[in-house]
Amino acid sequence: MSTLVVVGTQWGDEGKGKIVDLLTGRAEVVVRFQGGNNAGHTLKVSGEQVIVHLIPSGILYPETLNIIGNGVVIDPSVLLEEKNELRSRGHFPKDSQLLISDRAHVIMPYHKIIDQGREDLLAGKKIGTTGRGIGPAYEDKASRMGIRMGDLLRPESLRTKITASLEEKNFLIQHRFGKTPLDANEVTDQYVMFGRQLEPHITDTSQVLYSRINGGSKVLFEGAQGTLLDIDHGTYPFVTSSNVVSGNASCGAGVSPTSIERVWGVVKAYSTRVGEGGFPTELKNSLGEEIRAKGAEYGATTGRPRRCGWLDMVIVNHSVRLNGLTGIALTKMDVLTGISPILVCTGYEIDGTFIDRVPANVEDFERVIPRYRELKGWNEPLEQCRSFDDLPKNARDYVETIEHLSGVPVTLVSVGPSRDQSILRQSPF
Repeated sequence: MSTLVVVGTQWGDEGKGKIVDLLTGRAEVVVRFQGGNNAGHTLKVSGEQVIVHLIPSGILYPETLNIIGNGVVIDPSVLLEEKNELRSRGHFPKDSQLLISDRAHVIMPYHKIIDQGREDLLAGKKIGTTGRGIGPAYEDKASRMGIRMGDLLRPESLRTKITASLEEKNFLIQHRFGKTPLDANEVTDQYVMFGRQLEPHITDTSQVLYSRINGGSKVLFEGAQGTLLDIDHGTYPFVTSSNVVSGNASCGAGVSPTSIERVWGVVKAYSTRVGEGGFPTELKNSLGEEIRAKGAEYGATTGRPRRCGWLDMVIVNHSVRLNGLTGIALTKMDVLTGISPILVCTGYEIDGTFIDRVPANVEDFERVIPRYRELKGWNEPLEQCRSFDDLPKNARDYVETIEHLSGVPVTLVSVGPSRDQSILRQSPF
């Protein structure tokens, strides 16, 4: 048994796609276990940029099995578009490279209408949702009204379920959001077609994973978003609609907790956030704009500019505790080149009291004052470094400071966007 979960430790966008893409070269199975196409992973191979939203990052390796687990909510139209785009670029040549859980829930057209309609009504108090129907799909899952991938293969049963759901959803669509009601037969016909196109991929993926893990396969569980966006443990209500912490790899993929051996957290060398909500270390100045430009900090899914700031170790340590991290993959170190001094947040002050935790109350979190440790920067370029000793002394000090403050070894250092611009300090499997 050799299993590794990779999760984000901040607000997502930490560079998990690059890390997972690198590690899939050593894995045999890659699994997505939560979220939907509200997340995007940017991969860069031989100078070519590839963005995936639903399909696991291992799809660029022809011999790697990719699994979309039951914890993911799937928009079939997006999935098929992504599949066709990958194939047009010479990737994903075989259907057998991708399996989809028959228990994964489906994003329906009414979910997207409701998602966007609610956000529009919030006006100045928006949550920052992508409007892709993720939240409403999870709501239907929890209320036992959801459509699952296996349902797409049973046309008459699907028609009955969609008709029943639209009795409620059309009332909201028409009277709450002022939109045109959906026709049950039209929606059913469209999703039956999706089912026919996706049928080769749909199966009981939990059983497949059980066999592969017991057979000794190297399995990589790929998280989406970041711990501070977890619906229970994030900066609620400015969070996503699923559990993104490592514990959900078991529920969202259909494997036992005892199957998980290692957990690596991806930490960006600075902090970024998309959308609304508190951000204690945010740089609302020219330095923040410089980091955004150097780091190309724009959302892979939405294109929205990311807010940028100093590394916040209160947030990282929140993630260390919740995920049980055994290693840290540190990304985008190269972006900090030429910046000195570099500040690292080690705690907060609120109402004159020092705290080293993330407050549960969003108003309190927005009021905290960060307390910093100052470190010397470096001017030497990092892109050609291939070992830890190749890094300039001040860059090594930065890595060692993160290790000291977190109590977790930095097992990988990324010094550029390509696969080979990485320093792997510990084997993932």
